[in-house]
Amino acid sequence: MLKDPDDQLRTGVRNRLSICPKGSGALQPAPSETRPTRAEGIAAALAEAITRGEIPPGTTLEEERLALAHGASRTPVREALRLLVATGLVEQRPRRGAVVARPEPRRVAEMFAVMAELEAICARLCAEALPRKEKTKLKARHEAMARLVSVQDVAGYRAANVAFHEALYQGAGNAYLAELAEVTRRRLAPFRAAQLGGKDRLAASHAEHGAIIAAICAGDGAAAAAAMRAHLAATEGSLGVMAGREARF
Repeated sequence: MLKDPDDQLRTGVRNRLSICPKGSGALQPAPSETRPTRAEGIAAALAEAITRGEIPPGTTLEEERLALAHGASRTPVREALRLLVATGLVEQRPRRGAVVARPEPRRVAEMFAVMAELEAICARLCAEALPRKEKTKLKARHEAMARLVSVQDVAGYRAANVAFHEALYQGAGNAYLAELAEVTRRRLAPFRAAQLGGKDRLAASHAEHGAIIAAICAGDGAAAAAAMRAHLAATEGSLGVMAGREARF
């Protein structure tokens, strides 16, 4: 199976953890596995927060604050950050310490170009081969997200957005394509999640999803692929609101 940097952490740490139901914010050791070390538990929790977009790229990860937040000493926190550096999710920078990775703009653009093509293929295959019943389910999923837009529930929309795109990966009916798309999505997850906080981005994203769903339901593979490429282009373009943002966590 292909591995991306953050997947290395997941296979080395998170495969020994079970995630509590959404909203609980807790991690518990899987009963059939060896209990993770304190550092591994902290690393897994931070990896989840980063890939969900709760800690945006460029954020400084301060050992003292993290130690207080996790009820630990700075030693396991320091080790946790070393684990995250090894995955590529975090970088060590002179005079700033550990920082959530923010790749060079060219690298991000290359990643988005690949993501757009992978998801365009998924959308086309969904349009051309997905049974009508499954298309109806996709449409219902999209329509349910309208409420999140209306109340400006950014966190809720982020989670629903991931589920929406993953449903398209699975709907394509090609396991290897779904694997490639998922690996690439995880690498872009912090950026895709962060851009949803931009002005009017929730409504725009939902409208773009609507165009994708309309094409899929119409069985128009070319239109579905074009709508997906436009959606990813808009997603990448909205990242401009993040320029120069420096947060502290």
